[in-house]
Amino acid sequence: MKGKIVVLKFGGSSVADNEKLKIVANKVIGYKKEYKNVVVILSAQGKTTDRLIGEAMELSKNPDKRETAMLISTGEQVSIAKLAILLDEMNVPAISLTGWQAGIRSSIANKCAIIENIDVSRIEQELKDDKIVIVAGFQGVNAKNDISTLGRGGSDTTAVAVAAALDADKCYIFSDVDGVYTADPNKIKEAKKLQNISYKEMIEISNEGAKVLHDRSIKIGEKFDVPIVTKSTFSEKEGTCLSKNIEENTVKSVVKKDVTKISIIGEGIMRNTKLIEKIINIIESEEVEVLRIEILDSKISVIFKEIVTDSIWQKFHEVSI
Repeated sequence: MKGKIVVLKFGGSSVADNEKLKIVANKVIGYKKEYKNVVVILSAQGKTTDRLIGEAMELSKNPDKRETAMLISTGEQVSIAKLAILLDEMNVPAISLTGWQAGIRSSIANKCAIIENIDVSRIEQELKDDKIVIVAGFQGVNAKNDISTLGRGGSDTTAVAVAAALDADKCYIFSDVDGVYTADPNKIKEAKKLQNISYKEMIEISNEGAKVLHDRSIKIGEKFDVPIVTKSTFSEKEGTCLSKNIEENTVKSVVKKDVTKISIIGEGIMRNTKLIEKIINIIESEEVEVLRIEILDSKISVIFKEIVTDSIWQKFHEVSI
């Protein structure tokens, strides 16, 4: 399809209420001025999915998977319809599409389904009619023509997959954080935002429990070389760009998982002998017991025997960054 295309994904916290939807609408309009074609992927508002699952569990201890998918998929449909109504009120033509209307075909599962292909003909036709296309994230349709859901983080997967299918210029993932940091900025005040990070490094960070991007979306981005940018809905600060470009021997993140594991992530990190020595020194000086140390090409993980305090996490961060 001719003309620049951008895909914008907004998470549940970004569309939690009508006031935040107005912020999203204005941001979408801004991108429409820059790009000819804009596709928006939305999550359900706030904690809607959790609420719907809870209501299903009140009716049945083991609710039918097909009917559960039918139920929880309504959350995204509320979001997309409301944004389309708002944009139309602002004299900006828009149309909302469910996953099946957008041509998203998935595996046979109703829950945690995998996107198998996307027929983008409907999306492309609506873009040609100069409409902003708003697609429900997290959902598709399987071979039985039943609604399927893509599991937690599924809207990220929808966004990157749609961007790949449309050969989009960029895929922006908007949330309430303004990028990827070297550690959790809410707990480590010295944490720094990264300007760039590789897909491989981001997958490792995601696998270690950092809730920035769903790992399936990153893998799709890497496979199809989709430029992904993570940004905040509520600020104009520059975000973090994901690409295949890597920077050897540079630590990108220090992640504390649960209470017994700290991982240091960065391309070629296993060759950084000075860093490994510093880690050993911290372990010895803090007199903490370690079950094992795992050293891989892009990750060093220390598994402790006891609870790891945030102060030790901070020391790992200080010697790494």
